[in-house]
Amino acid sequence: MSLCTICPRQCLVDRQVRTGFCGATATPEVASIAIHRGEEPVLSGERGVCNLFFAHCNLGCIYCQNNEISRRVVAPDKIFYHSLDEVADRIGELLQSSEPLLGFVSPSHYADSIPAIMEAIWQRGLHPTTIYNTNCYDSIETLRSVDPYIDIYLPDLKYSDPQLAARYSNAADYPAKARAALLEMVRLRGTRLLTGDDGLAFRGIIVRHLVLPGAVDNSIETLNWIADNIGNNIHLSLMGQYRPPDGMPLPDELYRTLNSDEYNTVVSHMQQLGFSHGWTQSLDASESCLPNFSKKDSFK
Repeated sequence: MSLCTICPRQCLVDRQVRTGFCGATATPEVASIAIHRGEEPVLSGERGVCNLFFAHCNLGCIYCQNNEISRRVVAPDKIFYHSLDEVADRIGELLQSSEPLLGFVSPSHYADSIPAIMEAIWQRGLHPTTIYNTNCYDSIETLRSVDPYIDIYLPDLKYSDPQLAARYSNAADYPAKARAALLEMVRLRGTRLLTGDDGLAFRGIIVRHLVLPGAVDNSIETLNWIADNIGNNIHLSLMGQYRPPDGMPLPDELYRTLNSDEYNTVVSHMQQLGFSHGWTQSLDASESCLPNFSKKDSFK
């Protein structure tokens, strides 16, 4: 019997028998594999990245825009892929049209399935650049085990405030665990982001941070920690795309989008800290590139 210790939740359940916090079963459930053109330019290019969206999530943020598929119980009609061959065939199909990039989205609770997926893809003669697109609530042991299959780490460092992490993601230990995970990613990849002549990244790390309404202090402290512990040469993607998800019960402060004063305050602080590599967002990004997981191609 193998008890689940794949992420910091340490649920210690046998997934063959029952599920833990995330709701993930022993057999990986893949909700969508689609071409996405809304990632950072070095990860999207002109043709977009082939993104694989795992069902469920080990963090379960109450404001998640992917809540159709990230919740503990996901409707069966939202799970479009049930076997390794189906997954590998779909990836192979889309890589003919996308950039040669494959993103694993919300992989933390199913990271142990990545080696088998990659082996199946390699057997088909495909060798895309791989992206570990994570909420950063990862265990160091899991990161080390999956590292041979990953080229680019794309963590979203969400919280510096444990109380906010507990309120929004039921994870008061998130700042400590995510910071440790990010430091491990930096140890594995350094702080440089390598790009080719085509402008696409092929190795390295990009740190994301989503600014939330009413949480400017959380964002400022997050940036301070990165500057103090990693430095300001790392690529940052400062996101302002928050949008209240439809039909989700939220605390009052999350029933609105980010305002320009909030976002500009964080951008200004980022610049004062000397960060010069990366991207900011237009606030109308909250209205674009929203997925529809009722369709097999969730971005069309």
